[in-house]
Amino acid sequence: MVRMINFRGLALATALSAATAKELFQGTPITMPSEIRADSAIGQKLLSRARNLDNNGAVDFSFVSSYAIKFQGCHHISQWNEDQEDEDDVRILTKRLVRFRLCPLETCENDKTGGCSSKYGDYVVDLNTFVEAYLTNKEYEVANNCGTYGALCEEECENASDNDGCIAACYDAYGMKECYDGVNYDFDPLDYAYCAQYDFRRRALEGRQLDDAEYYMGPYCADQGGEVHMGLFNDETCTSFSYNGESYFYSMTGAQLPYSDDSLISNRCISCYDDANDGMKQMCNTFYQSSGKCETKMSVDYPNESACTYIEGVKIIRNDGVIQTSSVKKSKPAAVAIGFFTTISILLVAYVYYLRTKLKRAQINLSGSGLT
Repeated sequence: MVRMINFRGLALATALSAATAKELFQGTPITMPSEIRADSAIGQKLLSRARNLDNNGAVDFSFVSSYAIKFQGCHHISQWNEDQEDEDDVRILTKRLVRFRLCPLETCENDKTGGCSSKYGDYVVDLNTFVEAYLTNKEYEVANNCGTYGALCEEECENASDNDGCIAACYDAYGMKECYDGVNYDFDPLDYAYCAQYDFRRRALEGRQLDDAEYYMGPYCADQGGEVHMGLFNDETCTSFSYNGESYFYSMTGAQLPYSDDSLISNRCISCYDDANDGMKQMCNTFYQSSGKCETKMSVDYPNESACTYIEGVKIIRNDGVIQTSSVKKSKPAAVAIGFFTTISILLVAYVYYLRTKLKRAQINLSGSGLT
């Protein structure tokens, strides 16, 4: 099914089939953006929802325009639920955070788990804020790209005999399959970027027996923090996972729980440079001022290290970018002490063995001389 896009004057064709369209389209190269623009919806959402501006406002953050944001992973912490009112409310809720890095634009690599290895700053932000901004950007990007490629496909399919087939092959050739396929108009993940109640009564299959429980849906850190998935929960804070949530969702709706296997978030770089105005977008300025940061390794005059203590405990422990919280560090004095006492213990064991052997030999000598 072709996604609803305005193809002005797309002619009914007679000569080109969908089977041969893909080969033709591959001969028309298009430069795809290597980074998600920070001046797009994701940046504007991300920064506007995390505002905590410095009252002085005199610091120059214009250098951020030469950086890109790189998602590294997410993790969760437990904290007291200050909004609890009823006995059934969750007392200890789960707070989920995203860690990402500011890398120089020229060195930020989508395929690198860390994005870059030098001259970077590390930052943290609320997961729900990041997910909402990211999904908003995704819809924005898809709409823009589908419009752009729609015009190209309109021209390419001008003489096609199979309109839908030609358009589908055209999008597929450009890597824009989402423009015509796989769109679930009954489910919008943006509705659940923040934990929200899921209405099974409206979506359940005919004849399904619903229980009286309330269910909530929201994003959470999956695959040890390397991905962000959607989950089904029993509480409005999306802390308590629903037992057999995925199977229950399928039994009620006949469909797989969206994003239960695939990650909501990719690992692409997000540019902070604004091409239109040749500078930094206000959204990056706002984001920079409001995020927790550790700029020890960033090449700036006045690095901000206010969040280094916390971020130091969030380590990338594998090459695939998985993040886990860890406060364990190697201690040289402790290692020396352990080595010293280990050596002493070995020497004591050897000495005891020596004494026991010597005592046994003395007993044997006494026995042989008839003195025992």
